[in-house]
Amino acid sequence: MTVQHTPAEDLRLTAGVHAALQARDPAQSEFHQAAREVLESLEPVLARHPAYTRHRILERLCEPERQLVFRVPWVDDAGQVRVNRGFRVEFNSALGPYKGGLRFHPSVDLGIVKFLGFEQIFKNALTGLPIGGGKGGSDFDPKGRSDGEVMRFCQSFMTELHRHLGEHTDVPAGDIGVGTREIGYLFGQYKRITNRYESGVLTGKGLSWGGSHVRTEATGYGTVYFVSEMLAERGQDLDGRQVVVSGSGNVAIYAAQKAHQLGARVVAMSDSDGYVVDTAGIDVELVKDIKEVRRGRIKEYTQTVTGARYIEGGSVWDVPCSIALPCATQNELDENAARTLLAGGVVAVAEGANMPTTPPAVRLLQEAGVAFGPGKAVNAGGVATSALEMRQNATRDAWSFEDTDRRLAAIMAGIHTTCRATAEEYGVPGNYVVGANIAGFVKVADTMLDLGVV
Repeated sequence: MTVQHTPAEDLRLTAGVHAALQARDPAQSEFHQAAREVLESLEPVLARHPAYTRHRILERLCEPERQLVFRVPWVDDAGQVRVNRGFRVEFNSALGPYKGGLRFHPSVDLGIVKFLGFEQIFKNALTGLPIGGGKGGSDFDPKGRSDGEVMRFCQSFMTELHRHLGEHTDVPAGDIGVGTREIGYLFGQYKRITNRYESGVLTGKGLSWGGSHVRTEATGYGTVYFVSEMLAERGQDLDGRQVVVSGSGNVAIYAAQKAHQLGARVVAMSDSDGYVVDTAGIDVELVKDIKEVRRGRIKEYTQTVTGARYIEGGSVWDVPCSIALPCATQNELDENAARTLLAGGVVAVAEGANMPTTPPAVRLLQEAGVAFGPGKAVNAGGVATSALEMRQNATRDAWSFEDTDRRLAAIMAGIHTTCRATAEEYGVPGNYVVGANIAGFVKVADTMLDLGVV
């Protein structure tokens, strides 16, 4: 006989799973935050599908299949030996090989990597492509390092990590601090050690050696495609909208570029030092030159553009806008920033970064009727295009920019439809957070049931 749970019992269950996570790893606050957001959405799912509880799907999902922590020794330009710590969390492979980026940043620790890997499980499920969830990185900071130093670090990092990778096992990509340069050094070392040209073992590669068109642009483009879908659901569009984008890295740059292409005007972007305001519309090509070529700071923008203002420190969310795209890092948009955005007339917020909006800020925006797109849905374009890159590598094929961009737009439209329909099915129409969490969870959970206890 099937036993149905009451909502109170399901609430106690999800709270109990979360409490166990906190007790087991008390210092991993970002992971606890990510897990809690998902778990709180799942009470109606558990009531409808008691098999998930019987087979301990929640507990199994919240515990990574494998956690790797390793030493990364390397030599700087002065001949001094440096030592960093490397990580790879292979979280869940129910749907396919582990897939998720590598982040090189001083803030990286096991808790950060677990939070990112946990999010990746559901994000990857939403794409509809056969990829599992994982994440990795190091507390190495590439900022201010020479190409030689970055190369030597990447070679040491891959010397240890390579034994855990493979196109059918684990396929990393880039993230903060890891672009085409770093992927090149990593792939070169993998090729050297294994004596195999396994293009499908890393994504985000250069176009001349197995990379895919649109991979560089994908996360930013996908973010704006999702915003466009949310607005269309309300009978609106991006044309003439004033947009603020936090960050000035890969995601932010290409979100700004696509927003301009669809008729919006991006008026502010930022980095960790401050932000620039250009009411005529941010010159995205100039930002690309500053960040990707010169590897400089956003304040350099005002040295070229007359009339642009640079504000040191402060919050880019102080700039009034109708569309806000947090594309920098986790927990950057708090409750105070959300109030400021609401006062400035914001109608849509979409997370280009992973978990950039704090839970109180999310609640405030949703209660005010703002269209809110969570990161696991909004920024899935990057990993979706990574999977398309894997497909091209597997068939020794190469698609055009236009063809790949068209596929990306279709995937993002599909993710939006899935999140919207799932939210409606579970009685919370318009709540993309709940829709994304439930849709991603159900797909992974059903597969885990099919595979048995593994």
